[in-house]
Amino acid sequence: MSHSAGEILYVITDLKLGGVPLHLHRLVCAMCERGFGCRVVSLGELGPVAGMLRDDGIEVTGCEGRGGWDVRVIGRLARIIMGSKPDIVHALLFHANVAAREAARHAGFPTNRVICEIQTVEVERRWHLLVDRFTHQGCRFTIGNSPSVIEHLHRHAKIPLERLCLVPGGIDPEPALKAEPTDRSVLGVPPDAPIVLWVGRLDPVKGLDTLIRAFTETAKKTDAHLLLAGDGPLHDHLVRLIDTLSMVGRVHLLGSRNDVPELLEAADVFAFPSRTEGLPNALLEAMAAGCPVVTTDVPGCRDLIQHERTGLLVPYGDADALADATQSLLSDRRGGNGGGTDQSLAGRLGDAARQEVTKSWHIDQTYASYAKAYNTILADSPPR
Repeated sequence: MSHSAGEILYVITDLKLGGVPLHLHRLVCAMCERGFGCRVVSLGELGPVAGMLRDDGIEVTGCEGRGGWDVRVIGRLARIIMGSKPDIVHALLFHANVAAREAARHAGFPTNRVICEIQTVEVERRWHLLVDRFTHQGCRFTIGNSPSVIEHLHRHAKIPLERLCLVPGGIDPEPALKAEPTDRSVLGVPPDAPIVLWVGRLDPVKGLDTLIRAFTETAKKTDAHLLLAGDGPLHDHLVRLIDTLSMVGRVHLLGSRNDVPELLEAADVFAFPSRTEGLPNALLEAMAAGCPVVTTDVPGCRDLIQHERTGLLVPYGDADALADATQSLLSDRRGGNGGGTDQSLAGRLGDAARQEVTKSWHIDQTYASYAKAYNTILADSPPR
């Protein structure tokens, strides 16, 4: 198949299951539909997302890197760039960004055709920001998926605004609109028990300790159950915490799921107490489902949620505030969601959030912004 729009070489740190690799899979498929030629390079482990890409006819190459400090991947990537002769190199995630900048230099590839992308507000590895500060000139610009990411890179990595590009993230709300509630009996939840749901990667930055401790207070006052959908390095720790707090049977670790829209349709409240985010898809999906949201007033989350209009914001790490907000929505939602002037707060928040996703955070707008950025580079830069 010939491509007239331009050839893009995507570079990513790895293709394990995760938010950015899955985002890349969707992005590549969308750009292929728009006429771009797409190829993907993974610095490290290929993982399941590589299989998904190949199933869609996308060529995937691995650099066989053994960790973030394996500098051999720079030479390997440089040879791939020289051999494939792309029109644009688009890197995603910190290690891939640094490798792409260096590899392009070694390959003699013009820096004004290199794009880097960051999808989170980095608060744990501050040295990443220092590296970005001194290497960002090795690319045309760095994409951020939310205003908070752009502001963070400008303020803390000292990247000039003219070298930053906002491409707002988004989702397709259609799966949420079509979903039917999942069977509660399969989840181990009584038919009439309220459900508090969380979805994501079991990672320390997600605030799950706070969520479970907050839920112990909710469980004293309601018959609610907490469902945690996802997997990750914190799994064993959470199992012990749930046992220590005597929450076995009330807090359920569901593991990775492919029925998130159905879970959201069954849930009464979506709780998302992260320390930081970029632009969380899990939160967008909850909004699209019209599930009332309680989340933390931190970057990424506050880009999406306006307090008491599209959800409730609470301070990060404040278990009491999280418990109070969750319980207020549970009580409110169970009391009725009949619409009209008597519609509950939970119902109004859910409806407003659903409308906000459709209006401002639809994936079609995201892909249009990517295509515009690519076409701008192709038009402004002379061909190689």
